[in-house]
Amino acid sequence: MHQELNGILVVDKPPDITSAGVVARLKRRFKVKKIGHAGTLDPFATGVLVCCINRATKLSRFFLEGNKKYEAVLKLGVETDTFDSTGNIISVCNKTEFTEKRIVEVFRQFEGETDQFPPVYSALKHKGVPLYKLARSGKPVQKPPRRVFISRIEVVDIQLSDIRFDVTCSSGTYIRTLCSDIGKMLGCGGHLKALRRTQSSRFSIGDSLTLKELEQTVDVKTLPDKMIRMADALCDMGTCVADGVLSEKIGYGRKITGSDLRNIKIDPGENREPDNYIKIVNSDNSLLAVINSVPVDDSYTYCCVFN
Repeated sequence: MHQELNGILVVDKPPDITSAGVVARLKRRFKVKKIGHAGTLDPFATGVLVCCINRATKLSRFFLEGNKKYEAVLKLGVETDTFDSTGNIISVCNKTEFTEKRIVEVFRQFEGETDQFPPVYSALKHKGVPLYKLARSGKPVQKPPRRVFISRIEVVDIQLSDIRFDVTCSSGTYIRTLCSDIGKMLGCGGHLKALRRTQSSRFSIGDSLTLKELEQTVDVKTLPDKMIRMADALCDMGTCVADGVLSEKIGYGRKITGSDLRNIKIDPGENREPDNYIKIVNSDNSLLAVINSVPVDDSYTYCCVFN
């Protein structure tokens, strides 16, 4: 009986497949019981899809809220109902001859914090029903705007009517909506023509394998070598290396108090906000638990435990 696989697998998602479809193919290929992805990509989009395998699914919450980086192409002059190239064309404008100065000027207006309306064609739900299903049935629902933050947006290439750009943004930002909004501000409309996610949370394209590579050159025996260990995946989190007493407490799910950590050095990690969580590992760097770093009545709350 082989050892259960637990860890993070970063997939470079190909186009024309859903994120759920990638997960289903990985399950079949490696006979894995449980896989979850941390952040959906639209079927036409490519790039970083973070897949959490077996017990690592408990960690997906720590990756969902991280920043994202994308390479995108905005098509000016054509608006679609989905804000991307898969939708029906709803308007066309031939006046797309803008100067580079004007284009860059408009793009820069979207940097910083802003309120963004989610697309009516999205996976968000209204009364338990995905918005895209309601929109396709002729009953579109517009969700209220959500606060998003775009820390960097850079125009890379202009070949009118296509504009290639890079963007770094907060989780929950819709690049489709961004493209639609930029097109409207320019006065000609536009839609997202192509999208590639190059980073999700701390995971980048450099950490990834293509779905083809995984299916054709990797098997159950070699898969662990391609995965990121759970403790390593939480590199931005403070680290506590447990002694035997603390390891036993965690194993039995017993309360952890300040005295349990008093003589144990905690590495603050790379996080800018290190006070959120602490990961507890053993001497082999196997993840034992994640706890809230601020005790309540001298007791630390477990976020997740790995016996």
